Amino acid sequence: QVQLVESGGGLVQAGGSLRLSCAASVRTVSTYHTGWFRQAPGKEREFVAAISWSGHSTYYTDSVKGRFTISRDNAKNTVYLQMNSLKPEDTAVYYCAADSAGVLGSSPSQYDYWGQGTQVTVSS
Repeated sequence: QVQLVESGGGLVQAGGSLRLSCAASVRTVSTYHTGWFRQAPGKEREFVAAISWSGHSTYYTDSVKGRFTISRDNAKNTVYLQMNSLKPEDTAVYYCAADSAGVLGSSPSQYDYWGQGTQVTVSS
């Protein structure tokens, strides 16, 4: 069974940086497209970034372009989200998700496997 475990969240001041990690329990995930989503209190889960299984294609929501970078190390079954120049509006629970169907996209419904999430809090 595929399990995804996020880590790296925490409390940071505005302008700071964090790197989130998403570790997969099985090597199969290295063949899946992977995405990061976030959910703030009282809001719907929203797409943040996605990366193809090969790492050759990446995709970001407009609000994080130029600040966040998604990457992966398939030898370690791990996907990363480097977050720089953080803003208070980035505060949310961040989730990683894997898509076994082979369609790189931004809709949560495309993703089959989800982690439990890691809290990111950005203070002003």
